[in-house]
This record gives sequence, structure tokens and C-alpha cells, in this order.
Amino acid sequence: MTQKSRDLTPLQAVNEIRNNNNGQVVLVLQGGGALGAYQCGVYQALHEAGVEPDWVIGTSIGAINAAIIAGNRVEDRFATLQKFWRRVESSAFWGAFPAWTGVADALSSWTTLTSGIPGFFETNFRAFLGAHVPLGADHAGYYSTEPLRRTLEELVDFSLINKGHPRLTVGAANVRNSMMCYFDSKEMEISPSHIMASGALPPAFPAVRIDGELYWDGGILSNTPTERIFDDSPRRNSLIFAVHLWHPTGDEPETIWQILNRQKDIQYSSRIASHIVRQRETHKLRHVIANLLEFVPEEEKNDPLYKELAGYRCDTRMHVVRLLSPKLSNETHTKDIDFTPAGISSRWEAGHADTRRALERQAWIGEWGLLDGVVLHEPQLGAEPAAEIEPGKPSATGTSSQKLAAE
Repeated sequence: MTQKSRDLTPLQAVNEIRNNNNGQVVLVLQGGGALGAYQCGVYQALHEAGVEPDWVIGTSIGAINAAIIAGNRVEDRFATLQKFWRRVESSAFWGAFPAWTGVADALSSWTTLTSGIPGFFETNFRAFLGAHVPLGADHAGYYSTEPLRRTLEELVDFSLINKGHPRLTVGAANVRNSMMCYFDSKEMEISPSHIMASGALPPAFPAVRIDGELYWDGGILSNTPTERIFDDSPRRNSLIFAVHLWHPTGDEPETIWQILNRQKDIQYSSRIASHIVRQRETHKLRHVIANLLEFVPEEEKNDPLYKELAGYRCDTRMHVVRLLSPKLSNETHTKDIDFTPAGISSRWEAGHADTRRALERQAWIGEWGLLDGVVLHEPQLGAEPAAEIEPGKPSATGTSSQKLAAE
């Protein structure tokens, strides 16, 4: 790989990908409850740079943020995100307690658990009568998400989403057959129910029924839906801003509280490392096939076997810019219900700063090898490695995105 001079504006640098054989910009948003404020900061930085995604993919809170982005005019998107997150903020009263005591966190979390979040979810009191009380499949959850339906209907123009630009895809888990399902505006009409299904995390929230099938939160199966881009047909050259909220690496926990926090990170980071490694190797093989087919004599190209093999070739290149929400001081396993103004603001500002740095670095600008089908870019030195580390081999932490991409 040869790095080019970075004398381009962020929008010009992004358009280098768009202008390369019908390329696209994709924004991928993980699930993570209150951690999703980080995603808003990411979008804010892109928006300020004039970079609007061609495709937004989300799960859970990522699906909600994605729907707001795709379901509003460009000039209204940022303000509508702000409106939603102001609506779901919890009381600022708990901020009167010093952060180190953990009291503010505990009281804010308790308020969320007992009272819900305005405009998002409210308590389903029947569910608290006992674990075996029949609630009905469509209402079986500790909370009702009908407030979210009303919020989506108010803040999101679904007729705009269904015009297809930007494209919107949200992931959900089929309750009956445990298969991952992606609801895609390229293939179907999207409604509030599709967004709600993507965020129906049991047992808190009830499953959502669509076309006779019940769906739960897509994070149960895949909380990092980047694979949807690689499975798309036809594939396109892509600049992918993959926004991750959960930390795939962390310190050894020493207390029960730390164990609960680390367990959640591991569960919802959804094997980011192995996913990226698998996609990189698979896409490299597609490039290998494309290059090998160039050596086949012209007279052999009508052979059915050649035509079959040619179906596996792919010359597209995927640049994955990984953005990772920071760990806040005194953060616990309740961080995903930390809807306090301070928590939302801290994560929002971090997403904004991290994305501005990534846009300034423009690490995707360069000359790449023939087999570089997936190029991974860490946004800053010292970021956690997103490439899988083999036992006995040194960590990639501290290496540049270019070194990671050349692995």
C-alpha cells in the first residue's frame, strides 16, 4: 500500500471511494441502549463535513438512530437526533451526587428500571405479578414499547425511507427459527414495527410481530451487522464507518460488578474480531479468483466450469473505519441504561471527536494491493485491535491502520 498526500477535504476524500466504480458510503450502527449517543456524535461529524451515508445499517438503538437519519431530510437529521435523545434523557437531579460514589449511577438506573424512559418504554405492570403469568406472545416483556412506536411515527418519515435513499437496513432475530433477518428498504417497505423489532430485547421488551412472525432484538444473534454489506448483491466498493459500542478486549474482572460489565461487553461486541478476519479472508479469496481467471485462455471462457467459478469473483474493495465508544470513568454494567444528560453528552462528544480525527486522517486514501479486498482502519493509535490475535503472537495494539490493513 502506498499512502497518497492528504490534501483533500473530508468530503473530497470520501468521494474518492464514491467515484470509484459506483462506490458507496455505509454507516453501520451497533445496538447498545444509551451507548448509542456515541453514534449521534459520529453522524454529527459526518454531517458537518457534508458526508451523508448512502446506506445506514443498524441493530437495536442503532436501528432507531438509523431510522431517524434515513427518515428525515438532510437538513433535519441532526436536529431530529437531538430531539429524540433529549426526550429519552433521564433527570439531571442525580448528577448532584459525586461520580466516584456511584450513587448517581445507581439511582438513575433504578429510576429507568422502575419507571421506564419517556418516549421509549413504560412499565408493563402485569409482568411483575409473576414469571408464569400469561401475558400473550405479543406482550410478554417487563415493559411496553408502544411509546417508542409513537415517537417513531412522530420523528421519522417512513415514506421518505421507502423512497430508498439513503438505503436503510435493520436486523432482527426470528423468535421461532432463531434466524437472523434483515429488513431492507431496498427489498420491502419499512414501518415502525421493523425498527421496534430490531430493538425488542427480551425479557425487557416484548417481541414484535411482522407478517405473522415474532422478532426479537437482532443483537441476540449479530450485534455488528457489517456482514450485510459483504453479502449484498451486487457488491460495491465501500467506505464503511463501523460504529462499535462494546469493548471486545478488557481487563480481568476482580469483582462481581466488574464481571457483569465484562460479560456484557463480550456478549454484545458480537465477536467483532473473528467477523472481520473471516470477511477479510473470504473477500481476499474472491480477489484471488478474479486474478486467476485472467490467465484462462479465451477459448476456455465458454466452459460451464469457468462460468461457475467466475460467479465467485469480486473486484470490490471495502474500507472499514472502526470507531469505538470510549469507556467512561466509573462505568458499570448498567452503562447501556445510562440515559443521564452527563452520560449522553460524554458519549456524543466522544463520537464527534473520534470521527473528526478519522476524517482528517483519510486513511482509506492510497494505492492498495490486488488482494486487499478488505482494508481495516483503526481511528487512532492505541485503539483496541479489531483483528483477531492468535495465541503466542503479539497484539496489534498501537499499530497504525496501514499496518493492520497490510496483514
